[in-house]
Amino acid sequence: MKPIFIRRASQVIAGQKGQGDPLTQEAMNVLNVIEDGSVWIEEGVIKRVGTDAQLVEEFGSRMEEADVIDARGKLVTPGLVDPHTHLVHAGTRENEFDMRLNGKTYMEIMNAGGGIHATTRATREASEEELYRESYKRLDQFLLHGVTTVEAKSGYGMNLEVEMRQLKVASELDNDHPIDIVRTFMGAHVVPPEYKEDTDAFVDLVIDHMIPKVAELGLAEFNDVFCERGVFTPEQSKRILEAGKAYGLHPKIHADEIESYKGAELAAEVGAVSADHLLRASDEGIRRMAESGVIGVLLPGTAFFLMADSANGRAMIDRGVPVALSTDCNPGSSPTVSLPLIMNLGCLKMGMTPAEVLNAATVNAAHAIRRGDLAGSLSEGRKADVVLHNTPNFMQLQYRYGVNHTDTVIKAGEVVVKGGALV
Repeated sequence: MKPIFIRRASQVIAGQKGQGDPLTQEAMNVLNVIEDGSVWIEEGVIKRVGTDAQLVEEFGSRMEEADVIDARGKLVTPGLVDPHTHLVHAGTRENEFDMRLNGKTYMEIMNAGGGIHATTRATREASEEELYRESYKRLDQFLLHGVTTVEAKSGYGMNLEVEMRQLKVASELDNDHPIDIVRTFMGAHVVPPEYKEDTDAFVDLVIDHMIPKVAELGLAEFNDVFCERGVFTPEQSKRILEAGKAYGLHPKIHADEIESYKGAELAAEVGAVSADHLLRASDEGIRRMAESGVIGVLLPGTAFFLMADSANGRAMIDRGVPVALSTDCNPGSSPTVSLPLIMNLGCLKMGMTPAEVLNAATVNAAHAIRRGDLAGSLSEGRKADVVLHNTPNFMQLQYRYGVNHTDTVIKAGEVVVKGGALV
């Protein structure tokens, strides 16, 4: 593997010293910007980050052995990290989009057998090969938008066989595709129709049969649950998350998306790595999350697509919650792979600054999937996940909204996107 020398970028967003924890409050609005910056990559690892003059002095004698990338006029950032996706699924739900435009709500559609239930039916019917093929295409689109690490949940099986199929496909994709994939078990995504009259029996099934098998086979690192009225109660959600912890699965929680339901409070109580959505999180829940260090993974694309008010990202940051951003890529409420668009919405819909959204989609997003020491930062010794954007500064990433500025993506020291196209 030849070294790569990225030279003379308009700006390089370098890692910050002591960046071992998720960023909070004022620190979220700070970037380590190097003007006329350069990056030397060797053996898939970031060897040095600094000004072009500094790196030419150190590596000038080796320039002929390197692939030199002229980054003049471009912005260089870490590879983006998406910490909440439903990557592996079958089917689409554009008919529900039309239904919502005509006044139906998300929960009305789901309670009538659509929503998550519709995707579950499609995913149950799909073969492993079909799921792999469709998910690989989505990963290619993520890569073209500068994303180099994603989390992928199960949750469209609601039985052990299909939940395991989703997780196995995610594992195969992690091996085969350049993007790193972190797996989350989400058997408790919704109660399947066959358990509608006895939801506790389904909770018992998740706890007694699904979680032990998933843990035994090492298929997931995290355990997630949809804590929402009409789905899983806080009491049921706690049982599921505590059961996962007993088997070594780190807790995550879909919390307070449709109404305030003490999901944020539960996240703090069980020591969740993250609480996600949080559109209706209470002030008390936000306070407890800040005290406990629970990362708030905010999904403004979901609120945008459902025509709902976004989570109060500004208040969460100001109150000390470490905030991350994600697409929530899924076929119903957020069918997008554009994390750059999500950053735009973070600014326009949640009052975040351009620096905050970039940190939320890199440093804090990596911490939200326990990869804070591996991804999300251009720091010496880290895996070389790097994006060159067709914009001269980080402010323009948000100012020129709705545009995919990604020009070049380097994953683990290999160029995988060049000139906005897959290599």
